[in-house]
Amino acid sequence: MNVADLLEGRDQHILTVKPNESIGLLARKLQQHRVGVLVVSRDGQTLDGIISERDVAYSLADRRGELHLLPVSALMTRRVVTCSLQSSLAEVMHLMRQHHIRHVPVVEAERLIGIISIRDVMEYRLTEMERRYKAVESWLAVSE
Repeated sequence: MNVADLLEGRDQHILTVKPNESIGLLARKLQQHRVGVLVVSRDGQTLDGIISERDVAYSLADRRGELHLLPVSALMTRRVVTCSLQSSLAEVMHLMRQHHIRHVPVVEAERLIGIISIRDVMEYRLTEMERRYKAVESWLAVSE
């Protein structure tokens, strides 16, 4: 299975934040949408960076009271690990393990297509395991 298969039929609305928006606004968006990461994009189409709740939490020790006033661009990760629609889920899992990340934006021709989370990968793997289990169970029932 590849990324295109995983994204097929899924709502393609990608939650984004602009680089010049404040960390305070970012925190509100993370809370409202109950997510841990937002893609940073000036126009909602291109990828400028990525920022997570962990980025904010780690900066709290250094920035304290002024943190909520900083622009997202001050804390975002600029060199983002991405995948394409043709990437296999095995490749995406490898990227997640290799870079110790839980979210991988999907980019095609410099255009933001979606985002794959570790939850997406886990749900797929569990569904695949259940399907295989049922197939083996069915085969065993026929064999008896």
